[in-house]
Amino acid sequence: MSTLKFDNIADLLKRLNVEPPSHPLICMVNYDQAKIDLRDAGKWYTLDFYKITLKKGYKGSVKYGPGTYDFKEGGMAFLAPGQSVQMSAASADHEGYALYFHPALLALHPLAKTIHQYGFFDYAVSEALFLSVQEKQTIEILFKAISSELEHQIDQFSEQILVSQLELLLNHSNRFYNRQFLTRKNQHHKLIARMNKWLYTYFDHSNAMSSGLPSPQDIAGHLNVSQRYLSDMLRTLTGQTTQQHIHLALIEKAKTLLNQTDLTTAEIAYKLGFEHPQSFSKLFKQRTHFTPLQFRRYHLNMC
Repeated sequence: MSTLKFDNIADLLKRLNVEPPSHPLICMVNYDQAKIDLRDAGKWYTLDFYKITLKKGYKGSVKYGPGTYDFKEGGMAFLAPGQSVQMSAASADHEGYALYFHPALLALHPLAKTIHQYGFFDYAVSEALFLSVQEKQTIEILFKAISSELEHQIDQFSEQILVSQLELLLNHSNRFYNRQFLTRKNQHHKLIARMNKWLYTYFDHSNAMSSGLPSPQDIAGHLNVSQRYLSDMLRTLTGQTTQQHIHLALIEKAKTLLNQTDLTTAEIAYKLGFEHPQSFSKLFKQRTHFTPLQFRRYHLNMC
């Protein structure tokens, strides 16, 4: 797969047949005004800088990594340095904005250290942010504010103002993503049910003995979502991480084996995918306040 790589914003804009940026480290492209050259339609490209897109009226899909993002009624997509995206032939027709900014813009600001906390830069494209009418208006106001600042002549205040506006945009995006988790509860609860079914099947069929303990990456791959999106969704809806859900399913299976079989603690540990029985015993006690043997004796006495 041939991939175009852009080290700086000016080279990308030149390739897109867009006016050069007024600031070397941050630029706003208004799709309503730009006449994008589609000679690269269908090609993949990577950027050494961030991209945040607000698509208002675009109806189509964009390929991103292994997935596809169907915008339908519009929304936001986020691209971090080093990720790959494919230019769509419909790019010249949609409305909205593309904001590009280089990590160097943040170098002297706290955002340089905290930007990695915004999980949506690690989400797959199919997990993009869909906005309500009011949310779209809010985001568009923020984009226009950044655009307006970029029209001013650069002075000693420009960088601080731009970074502050950018951080406000990221914080609103974070809020709206959290809302999306909550308003799509039914869809996400189905995802959780699929996750739990996979975990219980994994431990029931002794996959763990040959494959080891399942990882958050294993589950995300099975559900066809990004690991970061799954973790953020679970934290919002259940208050627990993906790893904690793995441990919960594991402990429930261990309780069944302790109650219904004569397997030793070591045999159960190996059956569940642990390399060392001590690790299993330690986790079991952390979760139940009993050692495996104490748990088995307690329930035998209760019967």
